[in-house]
This record gives sequence, structure tokens and C-alpha cells, in this order.
Amino acid sequence: MGLPMSDPTAWATAMNNLGMAPMGMTGQPLLPDFDPALGMMTGIPPINPMMPGLGIVPPPIPPDMPAVKEIIHCKSCTLFPPNPHLPPPATRERPPGCKTVFVGGLPENGTEQIIMEVFEQCGEVIAIRKSKKNFCHIRFAEEFMVDKALYLSGYRIRLGSSTDKKDTGRLHVDFAQARDDLYEWECKQRMLAREERHRRRLEEERFRPPSPPPVVHYSDHECSVVAEKLKDDTKFLEAIQTLLTWIERGEVNRRTANNFYSMIQSANSHIRRLVNEKAAHEKEMEEAKEKFKLALSGILVQFEQIVAVYHSASKQKAWDHFTKAQRKNISVWCKQAEEIRNIHNDELMGIRREEEMEMSDEEIEDPSEMKETEESALVSQVEALKEENDSLRWQLDAYRNEVELLKQEQGKASRDEDTTKEQQMKLLQQALQGMQKHLLKVQDEYKKREAELEKVREDKLKIETLLENLKEQQSIADEEDKERDATDCQGNESSTSRVCACSQEKECPVEKTLSNSPVKSEREVLLVGIISTFLHVHPFGASIEYICSYLQRLDSKICTAEVEVLMTRLQNTFRQELSGVGASLEKRWKFCGFDGLKMT
Repeated sequence: MGLPMSDPTAWATAMNNLGMAPMGMTGQPLLPDFDPALGMMTGIPPINPMMPGLGIVPPPIPPDMPAVKEIIHCKSCTLFPPNPHLPPPATRERPPGCKTVFVGGLPENGTEQIIMEVFEQCGEVIAIRKSKKNFCHIRFAEEFMVDKALYLSGYRIRLGSSTDKKDTGRLHVDFAQARDDLYEWECKQRMLAREERHRRRLEEERFRPPSPPPVVHYSDHECSVVAEKLKDDTKFLEAIQTLLTWIERGEVNRRTANNFYSMIQSANSHIRRLVNEKAAHEKEMEEAKEKFKLALSGILVQFEQIVAVYHSASKQKAWDHFTKAQRKNISVWCKQAEEIRNIHNDELMGIRREEEMEMSDEEIEDPSEMKETEESALVSQVEALKEENDSLRWQLDAYRNEVELLKQEQGKASRDEDTTKEQQMKLLQQALQGMQKHLLKVQDEYKKREAELEKVREDKLKIETLLENLKEQQSIADEEDKERDATDCQGNESSTSRVCACSQEKECPVEKTLSNSPVKSEREVLLVGIISTFLHVHPFGASIEYICSYLQRLDSKICTAEVEVLMTRLQNTFRQELSGVGASLEKRWKFCGFDGLKMT
């Protein structure tokens, strides 16, 4: 049983390079002229990678043509093609902007130099990340190089001429997903999107109609400029728009009424120019109609001649000499010419009917029109006289208005001075009222602050008295200690038992006095005073850590245990309380010296 082979020479070359005789599936030699001593087939020159047509990646193959892969020779390895009848190796979905490939099935003894030697022919290699488990990732400079690298998937690689398993492997090349590729692809897409937005913006700006120019504000100079523009036909539209905007803004008043009336009068005179232009255009239209009528009549004459030619050609004398196809074409052309001639003839007849109707209307209305023209001339003269009279009246009214305005302005000036004085007085009164209110508020705050200061002074006096009492107690205790020491020295040294007894009897009252006095040194007295002032400022109490942090600013040698023992001894001066619930439970120390004085 033999398998069909499209290219047995390639299989023979592969088996020859492996050191085996080229044999088929049935055991028959594929090529009879195989020479095992030479290590290659006779008559076939050795394959050189630089030979034309044997590049690492051949040109693209059409889809309808089966792909035949060849052996690829490199400096330190050889690549053997897979069986062409096997299905192509499976690949994952290509990630966007993919420039990285996964290469599996590498030989155990393969190095990065060998990988670079094989894959650098696909394109520029940027980086190779090789693993210890016979696979690696290769990143190329461009995306099309990945397609060239996928061509090598399925090839068997052999290092040198060794047949050891560690020197052979089957390559599996597939797409790999890399963050750098995705980032570059996203940057490229963003750049393309920016370019597209810029292009659209340019197109919108190009097709956007230009905004109208802003209308200037009214002034005497601008009014004279607009009046001149109204008399010019080329600048009339711009000037009339400006005049309309000024009137809508409310620029018309008694002072500017004459100027606006003159501009409106010039706009009215423009109507006559428009009527003259219309008459000229109507005359041009009549002339164009005459030209069109003459041209149409000439075209109809030519159509008549062409139709006459078709009719004469369809007579029996000439008709019998034409072929069927020629007769068919002549009949079709004749029908088309007749239809076009009839359409143009109807159009010309319609134009003539309209002219006849207009002529008849003019003949009927001629005597009445003569009368109307005479009457209209008289009416126009009367209207012109009326306009002149009205303009003179309006000028007189304008002069009167100006005189009245001047009088009113003089009266307003005197009134404005009185009103400004009254306003200033009101503002000064309001300012004085505000200052009085502010002073009252300041006085109230001052009284409150004085009351607070008096309370603080009373608290300070109480603390000073406490400190003096504590110092007196300490001095009394020190004197008693000294007296007891003196009496101990005066005792009899002869009898040791008596001395011991006396010393024991004397030590007992010393210990009693020491145990009875809670404060044992001047340093503890100072600590008690500082702690009491600190807790008096904090009426809700403070934790032992907060108290010690404050004391350690004064003396860094103070420890928390010493302060806590001292405060527990003075139960009439300091009291410990628990505040909070659950996890927020906290021990706080409070100053209760004033209550302790009452108790003692």
C-alpha cells in the first residue's frame, strides 16, 4: 500500500540527509541511482540557500494551487518540510497588531543563535525570550513578518548532522498575544482616529457657510457712512441690513429721528431703481423669447426636411433596395423624428397663442391705460409735493425737539446734583448704622472675653494654692525626716540589741509617715502640678498616653508607668473613668482636686 506523493524527490532528499536510503512505503527504493557513499543522490547538485528560488520564505502561493514546501539549509541546522498530505497546523485567532509568535518543539540543545539564524530570514527580529522547556517567543519589527514565520510551522529541525533526540524537534509556530503589540496597535488606532477627526473637522470648516459680519453700533459717523452706502447699488444690501438692525435695537430717538428719516427716504428712492432694473430685465427676457422663437422655428424646418427624407426613402422605388435591418432602422428613426418634431411644434404653437392673448388684452385695455397713465402721472406729482411738505414739517419738528431736549438737559443737570447729594447722605447714614452695629458686636465679644479671662485667673489662683499646700506638706515631711535622723544618731551605740530595737522602733514611724504621704519628692510635686493644670484645661479628661506625650516634651526621661503610679496614689486629686462602648472603650484621667479639698 503506497501513499500518493506529489514530489518524491523532496522525500528522497530528506531521507538522504538523514543518512537513510530513500525507500517507499512498500519497501521499494524511490530512486535507483542512490549512492550512499556520497550521502546524496547522484545527478542532483547540493542545495544552496543562496540559489534562486530557494529563499527561506517563497513568494505567496495561489489558494487553488497546492503548497509544496522545500528543505531549508542553514549554517548550523537543517529544516525538513512536513508531509504535504497532512492538514495544515492549527493556529489560534490572530490578536490585533500581532508582531510576536510562539515557537514550540525546539531541540533541547537549541540556542538563541540558532533560533535567530532560522527566523531572522523572515524579517528583523527585535527580541527573543527563550524558555527552558523547549519553546520561545519571538517579536518582529512588522506584522507581515509574522506570516512569514508561520510558514515554518510543521518543519522538523535538525542541528548539524546529529540524529540525537536532543538535537531534533518539530517546530510549531503560532500567534502570541503581547502587551507591547497591543499597546502599539492601540496607539496606531488612536493616531488614525485623530487624523480622521482632523480631516472631518477640516471638511466641516470648508463646507460651513461663513458667519455674517457683525453690525457696528450707531454713531453719527457710521450713520453718514450707511447713508452713502444706501445710495450705492453695490452696497445697498449691506447698508439696509445695518439700518434694519439699528431700528430693531431701538437706536431711534428724538435726536436721531432726522437721520433715520433721511436713510429711510433714500431706501424708498431705491425702489425706483429697482423698478427700472425690472423693466430692463423684462426687455431682455422679451428679446430672449424672440431669439428662442426664431431658433425653434429654424429647428422645426430642419426636422421637417429630415422627416421628408425618411418618407421619400420609405417609398417603393428606394425601399426595395434596402435590407431588412436597414428598413427597420429607417422606420424607427422616422418615428423618433416625427415625435420630436411634434413636441417642438406644440411648444412653438403655445408660445404664439400666449403672444396673441397678450396682444388682445393690450388692444382691449389701450384706451383705459392711456387714461390711467395720465392719472398716475398726476398722482405721482401730488405725492412728490406731499413728501416735500412732510419732510419740511419733520425738520421743523426735529428743531423743536432739539430745543426741548436742551431745556430738559439743563433741568436734569440741576436735579441730578440734588439727587446725588441725597444719595451720598443716605450712603453715609447707612455706613454709620453699620459701624454702630459693628461696635455693639465688638463690645459684646469684649465682655465675653473678659468673663472668660476672669474664670481662667480664678482657676490659676486655685492651682497656685494647691501647689503651695503641696510644697508645705513636702517641707514638713522633710523636717520630720531630719529630726528622726538626728535622734537616731544620738542613741547609745554600746548595746546593739537596744540600738537595733530603737532603730526598728524609729524606722517603723518613718515608714508610716512615708507610706502616709503620697508625694515623696519635689519632682513628683512638680509633676502633680503640671498634670493638674493640663487636665484642668481638658475638662473631659485625657488618656495616659496623651498626658505622657505632653510631659515628655518637658523631660524626655519621664515614663508612662511612673506617671500612672503617681496618679493612682493621688485618688483625691485625679480620677480614672471609662468612656466609649465596645471596641472604642477608652480610659481617661480627670482632675478632681476641687472635689478632693471639700472631701478632706
